Amino acid sequence: MDKWLDKQDKRWQALPIRKQHRYTLYFFAVYLLITAVVIAKILDDAGTSQKGMVIEPIENPALKNLETNKNRIDERK
Repeated sequence: MDKWLDKQDKRWQALPIRKQHRYTLYFFAVYLLITAVVIAKILDDAGTSQKGMVIEPIENPALKNLETNKNRIDERK
């Protein structure tokens, strides 16, 4: 892995400064575009949400099964 990184670093250093600058600006512009799209999507989802936050107690499935089994036993009697 270190050899591959060293090779990539040497290739980057071999590029003219102007190309390095241009590539850096392109990558940064793409990063900003992706960030803006993600933020817009989050705001859109939050704005169009019709549901409010519902806070309910957590039901224990083990107790629920226990009650169901208890009701079944009571029904049989």
